Amino acid sequence: MKRQARGGGPTAIASTSVAQRHTDTAEGDDTVDAQLSRRLGRADLRAVPEARRALRELLRGWGRPGRSETAELLTSELVTNALVHTDDDAVLTATVSSSGLRVEVRDSVPRRPRPCAPAADDSTNGRGLVLVQSLADAWGVRVLGAGKVVWFELDAEAA
Repeated sequence: MKRQARGGGPTAIASTSVAQRHTDTAEGDDTVDAQLSRRLGRADLRAVPEARRALRELLRGWGRPGRSETAELLTSELVTNALVHTDDDAVLTATVSSSGLRVEVRDSVPRRPRPCAPAADDSTNGRGLVLVQSLADAWGVRVLGAGKVVWFELDAEAA
């Protein structure tokens, strides 16, 4: 499915793809895996709320209460970092399974981000990766030939 952002200006999210796959488990139960993939326009911070909204739709009914809100927060942090600290588009991918969620944001800069404690006068800047590190069940960075992927995982049933 492709969807353009509303309005006459540049597209905040250039394309959207959502796929669902049904697989049979060993017990014969039907498990739904779903994936969201979006290209995020370069330096277009309107993509941040759009990404949160798309993730919220993907996660409807997933996990324990509060897990999707945590996922939205962490996703917006990764998307913001990619759009603010790079000079190119980024790609958001979220994959849901019965056991959890994995969110990846790929950008074109191979430099590894590092969580750092922000200075008191930094207002709200500099806290994104500290939040990811604190709230995700797992997270990391995978450097690619032409960029990197910053990812996090949340277990569906964790408290």
